[in-house]
Amino acid sequence: MEKLDLTKEYPHYYKAKPEPALVTIEAAQFLSVTGKGDPSGSDFKMHIEALYPTVYTLKFASKANGRDFVVSKLEGLWWFDEERFDVRTASEAAQKVPRSEWEYRLLIRLPGFITAAEVAMAREAVLRKKNNTLVPEVELFQMEEGRCVQLLHQGPFATEPESLEKISRFMEAHQLRRNGVHHEIYLSDFNKTASEKLRTILREPVK
Repeated sequence: MEKLDLTKEYPHYYKAKPEPALVTIEAAQFLSVTGKGDPSGSDFKMHIEALYPTVYTLKFASKANGRDFVVSKLEGLWWFDEERFDVRTASEAAQKVPRSEWEYRLLIRLPGFITAAEVAMAREAVLRKKNNTLVPEVELFQMEEGRCVQLLHQGPFATEPESLEKISRFMEAHQLRRNGVHHEIYLSDFNKTASEKLRTILREPVK
């Protein structure tokens, strides 16, 4: 049985260079769960622990039906209350908005053949095995970002403002404005990789 690998099917989605570039991102669907708060806290960990068992349950059920796929990289959309915090750029937001005030949507990209009904069945299967109250919040999520500015950030999350400043300068030079929320794709497993070796795509939708 051939196994679908979305990182090979859509290589442009999972690749970026260290300097900002303008890209166009197609519509896609994801397994998703939303939350708010410090990503180093236990609540964030519980959200991840709700997402992964569900996506692997989907994978194994799909494989049993003759459609296997590789589980894709973890991603996150990040935003905050812009009326409360007066910041103008993504780099400024990363430095001035407390981590406890950030809202997020964790994502894992799914093949297009996965349906909402299959996600619902996977949730039910996980709930029978896992005592995680966040599992019912896991859902199928559709997104089309369109034009984006992105780059590959290499190193710890704490130095992301430096990379975001590069994106802000690129947007200003090309007269581009924000058109969505901050997006990160975690190419490295941040639970197993040394911070200086982390590789993260930073992506900002623009118009």
